Amino acid sequence: MQDMLLQVTRWLSPYLAEIAMTLVATILVVYGDVANKQIKAMLSPYHFVLRTLVFVLICAFGYGAFILFVTPFIKDLLVMIPSLYRGVVIISSFLLLGYLAEQRRYI
Repeated sequence: MQDMLLQVTRWLSPYLAEIAMTLVATILVVYGDVANKQIKAMLSPYHFVLRTLVFVLICAFGYGAFILFVTPFIKDLLVMIPSLYRGVVIISSFLLLGYLAEQRRYI
């Protein structure tokens, strides 16, 4: 059993940066609407042009910057997990995000 768990980790290890970015992007997809609703509520009293400009800036640069800055942190967290469990944790993380997406009725 340990050999199988270590093999899964070996398969996934070269892609930890991509896996971390995918996890962060998936979290944004599942919970981005919550942030957008908060931003919309804060900007509602302002003029349409300003609301549109801020929305574009937050979507284009804010979410992009979030992905760029949080991805290395997630990768470092993944590296800290013992090799025996790393593959299982990665797969479980994606399954958990899928479950959370299902709970929010995205699937």
